[in-house]
Amino acid sequence: MDREERIRRRAHEIWEREGRPQGRQQEHWDQAVQEIESEGSEAERGPVVPDPTVGTASDPNKSDS
Repeated sequence: MDREERIRRRAHEIWEREGRPQGRQQEHWDQAVQEIESEGSEAERGPVVPDPTVGTASDPNKSDS
């Protein structure tokens, strides 16, 4: 699916979610563009990988030996 079709579908979803208000086509289109672009930026960065060092602090109640 091309970018414009994705934006069109997202704008329609936003319009429906907001109760199908009249006269806000441009607002919904702009919001859809922002959301699609944001998704593209996230996809370019790749999946979020947990930091392996988080949560590995030594337990003060545990012995290191």
